[in-house]
Amino acid sequence: MTCIVAVVEKGAVYIGADSAGIANYDIHVREDTKVFKNGPFVIGATSSFRLIQLLHYKFVPPVQECKDDMEYMCVNFIDSIKKLFKDDNFGGPENKGGNFLIGYKGRLYEIEADYQVGVVATNYNSVGIGSPIALGSLYSTHGRQPIYRINKALEAAAHFSAGVIGPFRIVKSK
Repeated sequence: MTCIVAVVEKGAVYIGADSAGIANYDIHVREDTKVFKNGPFVIGATSSFRLIQLLHYKFVPPVQECKDDMEYMCVNFIDSIKKLFKDDNFGGPENKGGNFLIGYKGRLYEIEADYQVGVVATNYNSVGIGSPIALGSLYSTHGRQPIYRINKALEAAAHFSAGVIGPFRIVKSK
């Protein structure tokens, strides 16, 4: 229950997130953030605050040895994430992951719970309960500045979804 929003412009990746922490019908504004930098990555994550904490504080990005960035993300990056989650006993016996957005070298990647790596054909994306609303807003603000677009998308998601709440935080890759 959240909304993560990302926009790519001029080689930079901007990722914004709300601050909702939700369990059952309870909602709390969290001080710990869902968006952060880790090495060469800017990350916005949903699914679990433990997943976010592991990605933020414990994940050590692997060295990129192959030339192709997509291959690196699909193999080295994902293998490292899966190992981290397994070693920390996150995701249960199935070693399920979560849903998050990654900015790396000016491109935006979406990682899903089955560890597939996706790249959408637009220069923006969103994940979480508020994502359909945020995507509509991002579509309608094409041509505006990235921070404006992300704020408007998160505001729309918070207005129409009970699972999204401010304050909003935005991190830029460069």
